[in-house]
Amino acid sequence: MGVAIRRAGEGDREAVTRLLDDAFQNDPVSSWVFPDADDRRRTHHLLMGAFLGIVLEEGYVDVTEDGSACALWLPTPAEAHEDDDEDGPAQLREAVDPGNERIEQIARLTAGIHPAGTAHEYLWMIGVAPERQGEGLGTALIQHVLDRCDREQLPAYLEASSARSRPLYERLGFTFMGSTLDLPDGPPMWPMWRDPAPRF
Repeated sequence: MGVAIRRAGEGDREAVTRLLDDAFQNDPVSSWVFPDADDRRRTHHLLMGAFLGIVLEEGYVDVTEDGSACALWLPTPAEAHEDDDEDGPAQLREAVDPGNERIEQIARLTAGIHPAGTAHEYLWMIGVAPERQGEGLGTALIQHVLDRCDREQLPAYLEASSARSRPLYERLGFTFMGSTLDLPDGPPMWPMWRDPAPRF
């Protein structure tokens, strides 16, 4: 596709947080976490910044060279580490918006459905600037990692946060795992899995 992609670092934190904030302002799940639009405009960037911080520490972030799209990935081992922090969701809520229980709730719910037993790449989030959506930037970012997954025979996993995004992931080889994660009084999320392309 001719999309230049690079690995983001600490120096990209502010720009990537802003990009994620813009990209997910009207996302169904973000709108559920922050149902009040004014509150979402004030606070949503703090959640995006917290997510980015986790991924910069434990995974990696790919960005397009022009900064218009990014993908947050977490390499996930076959078995959970014994020192995994059970209090992580509560700490996330405390750091972002202590009065908003849905921040903790979404973290616990997604962790509860995450597949275990097989090492895989977890696409936590992919964000594209609203004015650049539909240009194939997201596809290029994801395919960049899926090509490596195929070479290394690694599966990949994600939760689609909108019905509109699900067909994109299906075109890239992801399949719906059969049961949605239905947020309480909120929208569904679609857990999706991709096995690596077979070697010939």
